Formats: sequence, structure tokens, C-alpha cells
Amino acid sequence: MKSLKFRWLFLLLITVSLLLWYNHITKTGEVDLGLRSYVRISPGKSSSRYLVLHCARCAVVSSSGQVLGSRRGREIDGHECVIRMNAAPTHGFEADVGNRTTVRVVSHSSVRRLLHLEAFFFKQEANTHYVVWGPERNMRHDGKGRVFNLLTKLAWKYPDAHIYAVSREKMMQCDRIFQNETGKNRMKSGAFLSTGFFTMIFALDVCDSINVYGMIDGSYCSLTNYSSVPYHYYESNRLDECGMYKVHERVRRGGHRFITEKQIYRRWASQGKLKFQYPKW
Repeated sequence: MKSLKFRWLFLLLITVSLLLWYNHITKTGEVDLGLRSYVRISPGKSSSRYLVLHCARCAVVSSSGQVLGSRRGREIDGHECVIRMNAAPTHGFEADVGNRTTVRVVSHSSVRRLLHLEAFFFKQEANTHYVVWGPERNMRHDGKGRVFNLLTKLAWKYPDAHIYAVSREKMMQCDRIFQNETGKNRMKSGAFLSTGFFTMIFALDVCDSINVYGMIDGSYCSLTNYSSVPYHYYESNRLDECGMYKVHERVRRGGHRFITEKQIYRRWASQGKLKFQYPKW
């Protein structure tokens, strides 16, 4: 009888200890409540070191001129989460691209564009999550990462901002995904992955279903009757989209393989989670 009571007392103590441990580490942010690939840049202790986000339905909005005239803005805003790229504006383009922004996936080279309009991005769009990717030389945490240092300053200035860095391990994983899909080593082939690629990977990480707006497929620019549109919908007098894609696809070093990446997306779309709503694939 005493032995049975001792066992129950021992189990009770273990249970209480586990509950106290869990409560403690939850408060201190040590439990991985989010995605370990996306690490928060914060001046102080936050509720979690990692991104905590899950969306049933996502809209991924391209920065391409293909969205112009689509009139899909209301449809885009109807999704649980809306994911945009870099500093692409919504003001003045709401009818085509919508107005809501849940996440912006941002290139290291586009961080300064956020800084130019920081009052808008970190005050007016204070609830937006910013997920920044970049090479190790710009994102290192030892004081020598130029872009990481800028993001840290922003986090101090706007302590409630949701700023995350794509981890080094995730960057390496994306390289492996590219190689597995294409059979080519990204670095040896002279390619840089695009913000669109990191956005697709991010959406696949956090969304149950994904609708993509404003992204053409890999064969579009090879058609003789393709329509000429601006590379960015908000820069109408700048480079033609297909012209930009073809230059990057052919350049030996330092180019984004936009067309190759879209061929990868087509394979992913065949798995059912990813759908291209406008233009329709």
C-alpha cells in the first residue's frame, strides 16, 4: 500500500515539475513555437525567437506588371494572409493588388527601400511581418553583417516591429532545393536565387493553400505573341519583364534564373498546394 502511494506521489511530483518547466520556458521564449528558419531580430526578449505564423489560405502577390488591370484586389484581400515582395506599394494600385499585407519577403538589397519609407512600413504597416533574406556576408551577426546591423537598428527604433532574418541553415536548404530541382549547383552555375523563390518557399512553409497573382509561367516569354509589361507594376517606364528575364537567364555570373525558377513552380503546382490564379497557369 505504501509502495503504491509512493508511486502516485512520485508521478504527481514529475507532472508538476514538467508543468513548471514548460511554463518557465514558454515565458522566456525558449520553446520553439514558430518556424526555426525565420529568426526574430529584436532588441529585447520577445514572446518567441522564431516566427509564429500559420495561414489556411494565402495570396502571394508578384511585383510584376502582369497584375495591372487584373482587378483582383478584393479577391487578394479576402485571403487570411497576403504575402508581398520587397517594398512593392499598394497605394494607388489597390484595385489590382489589394491593400492588406501580412508578410513582406525582402531581399537584403531592398532593405534600404524600407528605410526610405520607414514611417510607413514600421508605423502605418506596423503589424506586417518582414522576412529578410541575404547572403552570409550581409546577414552575419558578429557586427560585420551590414544589412543585419541595419535591421537591428530598426528593431531598436521600432521595438514592436516584426522583423525576421532567414537563417543560414534555411539559405543552405534553399540552395539544396534548387539543385535537387534543376540538377545544377546554384553557386557553380553563377545564379542567385530571387526574392520570388524565397517567397514561394516561405509560403509553402506557413500556408495550407497558396494562390499566386501576377506571375507568368516559364514558357510565357518564349511565345511569339507575348505581351510586353513592365518588370515592376509600380515602375511603368522601366525595364520590360521578359527582357529582364532573358538577360538574367543567359548571364553567366550573378543572374537570377527567373525562367528556370518558374519551371520549378510548375512542378510544385502539380502537387496541388500551389495555384496560379492570374495569369492562369
